[in-house]
Amino acid sequence: MLTNLGEHCLFFLDILLSPIRDGFEAKEFLRQLSKTAWRSIPTTITAGLFTGAILAIQFYLQIQDFGAENVLGGLNTSGTLREVGPVLIAFMLAGKVGAFTSAELGSMRITDQIEAIRCLGVNPIKYLVVPRFFAVATSAILLLSVGLIISVLGGMTAAYLVGNINSSQYLSAIPRFASPYSIFLAVSKASTFGLLMGHICCANGYWTSGGTQGVGKAVKLTSVQSMVAIVICDFILSWIVEGVSKGMGS
Repeated sequence: MLTNLGEHCLFFLDILLSPIRDGFEAKEFLRQLSKTAWRSIPTTITAGLFTGAILAIQFYLQIQDFGAENVLGGLNTSGTLREVGPVLIAFMLAGKVGAFTSAELGSMRITDQIEAIRCLGVNPIKYLVVPRFFAVATSAILLLSVGLIISVLGGMTAAYLVGNINSSQYLSAIPRFASPYSIFLAVSKASTFGLLMGHICCANGYWTSGGTQGVGKAVKLTSVQSMVAIVICDFILSWIVEGVSKGMGS
């Protein structure tokens, strides 16, 4: 386990140093960003819409007995931004964007395309891995942000359908609960989850071995490692940001 962790740390460091050492393939990055982000927009919208709607329904069922329907918008938005929204949407993106990138790099490895690029005097880390890493990380951050905004709309729609709570009543309660701390926590999680997904899918794809079966193993490993890493990182970030927030008196 420690050996594997060390290999991941060295690979991550190599990715970060490669643009400084060898330059950055901007055109390839933009191509990969367009490809990964565009393909994941429907998934992100669907995940965000139903995440917000599900939470709104569950919160409404709990607070209607206390006559606190007027705070539903704030509670639902705060819970979505701080915890459930980033995790659920990141899970879906890890299974789509991460698995696709891992399979693409794995296929290049087993068909010797990576070695062919190396034989031409081009660093495969620079040309293949770095653009995909930053593309996956950037697209994940952007898509998570879009998904969280959509989740607010989903919660507002569900609140109207289930509890007949109009949009103005729903939105007026958001500033009371969704503080700048909630937004900061959501952005921190989106950024960290994006970097995790970008690294894990590129590393497992680049290290693929064992033919076509190896590609399947790489994709499976990417999905499992991404989800476990997201859950652990979610706990650590919540703990750290909560401590910093209390220390600053907010």
